[in-house]
Amino acid sequence: MLERGTGHPGSAPPSPRHSDCDNTTTLITDLPYGLRAAEVAREAVAVALHGIEADLLDDARLIGSELATNAFTSGRPPLVLCVDRKSSAVDGLEVEITVTDGGCPDLAPASPRAPQEEAESGRGLVIVEALADAWSLTTGAHGTRAWCRLKRLANPSPTSTP
Repeated sequence: MLERGTGHPGSAPPSPRHSDCDNTTTLITDLPYGLRAAEVAREAVAVALHGIEADLLDDARLIGSELATNAFTSGRPPLVLCVDRKSSAVDGLEVEITVTDGGCPDLAPASPRAPQEEAESGRGLVIVEALADAWSLTTGAHGTRAWCRLKRLANPSPTSTP
């Protein structure tokens, strides 16, 4: 999902909340406004999601890196990363990754454009769109917010046969 903002970062699309949450963890950290933003984002995502399955961790680290890179190259400081990890026996694992920055003078395109084949950049939001179950980008002169959600369903409990 892609939405355009009206100048201020918006709130995340509502996620279902259930009373059966077994574990909820949130990590919020400032990212350096510079070339190390992507590296620091990858490391922070790995810390927040320690112990999850490798393929989901790889996707989340890549998304965090891409969102941080976009915030650095297109926005202004401060850059802030938030990683929410929610797990429940019923719903499984849900990871939300949000990167905000101090704003962007140019509004984002209505949808991510595929870069030219020989281009060295421009694939970040295309990658996020391909990997995330849901995502949004809200841009504005006073703040930009990029958000995504990754979900893994809970393993159904085996049924016993009489």
